[in-house]
Amino acid sequence: MRKRKFDYTGVLSSVFAIVIGLLMGFLILLLCNAGQALPGFVTILTGAFTHGAKGVGQVFYYSTTIILTGLSVGFAFKTGLFNIGASGQFIVGGFGAVYIGIMCENLGSVHWVVALLAGVCLGAIWGLVPGLLKAFFNVNEVIAAIMMNYIGMYGVNWFVKSYKPIFNNIRNESKPVLTTANIPKMGLDKLFPESSINGGFIIALLTVIVVYIVLDKTAFGYELKAVGYNRNASRYAGINEKRSIILSMVIAGAIAGLAGACLYLAGTGKHIEIVDVIADEGFTGISVALLGLCHPIGILFSGIFIAYLTAGGFYLQLYEFSTEIIDIIVAIIIYFSAFALIVKMLIQKFGKKHTEMKADKGVSQSGSGKKGGVEV
Repeated sequence: MRKRKFDYTGVLSSVFAIVIGLLMGFLILLLCNAGQALPGFVTILTGAFTHGAKGVGQVFYYSTTIILTGLSVGFAFKTGLFNIGASGQFIVGGFGAVYIGIMCENLGSVHWVVALLAGVCLGAIWGLVPGLLKAFFNVNEVIAAIMMNYIGMYGVNWFVKSYKPIFNNIRNESKPVLTTANIPKMGLDKLFPESSINGGFIIALLTVIVVYIVLDKTAFGYELKAVGYNRNASRYAGINEKRSIILSMVIAGAIAGLAGACLYLAGTGKHIEIVDVIADEGFTGISVALLGLCHPIGILFSGIFIAYLTAGGFYLQLYEFSTEIIDIIVAIIIYFSAFALIVKMLIQKFGKKHTEMKADKGVSQSGSGKKGGVEV
């Protein structure tokens, strides 16, 4: 049995995007404060380790949400769909978790589990609508998902604000969930003391493993990817393409809903703020998915990488840089990550051309040898 050859071009393209993004970030630091640019840049790369285990724990905490939203986008992308609606699924799922976390007082030790499942279910429902529109009416999932983003944002804002038991009118945000609804630390507080990390990171890791197995090791995942590659060919092969499209968007929505639930049940003081702004976690998830080339393992590492830079960037103030520069630098890196797939195509094209030239050279040398043999 032949072993599948590992494709290094994808990894190289992502590394290239990261390097270009970091160089651009360093250039911005030079323009803002040339004298402190180098130590500031080093702080971005090493700042996450300033407080040892606590800093590492913070990185894992920050990465939990964007790993899950990245998985949501990557899962749909692997099946030929662009889930730009992860933001709406995220906030709706987060609302479901918050509602159960506040209103259901008698669930005891399973309170946080039920709250998580509520977030997953609402996220799945929010992904179902674009899936149905795509499958039965061929409505572009991007348009439908953008529409659902705004409906989700305004709908959650309206419901939280108008339902007094869950609304804090002084702070214009949702009330904190009950202690029993917070995700347990699962022993991570002992590994990373004083950090905000909780069991949400373990849930994200398990989700990565499950998505990887489903997509790469099951017949169901093969069917989903086959529909993504060619709907007509998969239909002729006996695959129900409508069912696959719907299930793909439902699963992607469920993962994004899980991300929202993990954020608001983390016990770190996060609340649903009543602002007319679409949750940026979904859009960050798109960048994380692109940087990770939509592979579950790649998304895991790209999410941790973005969180690592964010954690390190908090210390830039020590070198007289505004905290907003951190967001600019991270945004540039994310922007260049969007070109990872384009870079991958260019690398593959260059590699293919190099291989063809090498093969042609080998053939010409072989022909010369044979000709020489005949003459002798």
